[in-house]
Amino acid sequence: MNNLQPFLNVATEAAIAAGEVLMSYLGRCEAQEKGRPGDLVTQADKASEAKILQILRTSLPDHAIMTEESGQFGDRHNPYLWVIDPLDGTTNFAHQYPVFSVSIGLMIHGIPRVGVILDPSQHRLYQAVSGGGAMCNQQPIHVSPTSQLQHSLLVTGFAYDRRETPDNNYAEFCYLTHLTQGVRRGGSAAIDLAHIASGRLDGYWERGLCPWDIVAGIVLVQEAGGVVSAYDGSGVDIQSGRILATNGLIHSELSQALSQVKPLGYGSHLVDLLSHSSKINKHQGMQQNL
Repeated sequence: MNNLQPFLNVATEAAIAAGEVLMSYLGRCEAQEKGRPGDLVTQADKASEAKILQILRTSLPDHAIMTEESGQFGDRHNPYLWVIDPLDGTTNFAHQYPVFSVSIGLMIHGIPRVGVILDPSQHRLYQAVSGGGAMCNQQPIHVSPTSQLQHSLLVTGFAYDRRETPDNNYAEFCYLTHLTQGVRRGGSAAIDLAHIASGRLDGYWERGLCPWDIVAGIVLVQEAGGVVSAYDGSGVDIQSGRILATNGLIHSELSQALSQVKPLGYGSHLVDLLSHSSKINKHQGMQQNL
């Protein structure tokens, strides 16, 4: 832990500074689509990222960096890789819905070791390093004691390509809503993972994710006593876009439940309706551009 403390300090400084930037933009910047419907970016994303990059480059100039908006900098073989989402939950932010965050994680030799997530609208700073436990606002946090899936509260999300593919998480959402006390959709993967770590939620699964969505949160969950894996319970592949994170007690049960759900294929009534809706939206967009 002592060897990681300086990195945690830098990540904390950067997250707090970025959070101040985000709050200064809240309610006064417009969002633009990055190419796919619902995938938004704002000036706040860019300004937050610039602040984080400034601090990291000043403090740790030899480290490699991967960010959502600008890509990767530095030697790809560098053992130290910072993975950053300057604004996780841009759609929420654009609508002034108070579920968005700054997520800063450090991978060392490909393994998440440091994680800082700032929830600026709720004034919550989550911090964790391997072997050092997890904290929220300097107080230790731990995953929930819920031991059965039927008593659990889960959270998930939907990928930006959900309009284009039957592998869209709708079937899992419906199935697990019936098996549990509820399934929430927050809109910020980093906050979802922070809520697992702090015991507010019991389990989380999602697909279509990027490394910057989850690296910091993985450290938090593990250090808070939880378990992070692939859907089938094997080791999590950060590049796969899929993650299963729980308090550990319901991990096997949730993994098994996910394996029992068949994706909604084209030809099902729901998917046909969604496909029709998507075509209508595209047609309306074309008419607006004429």
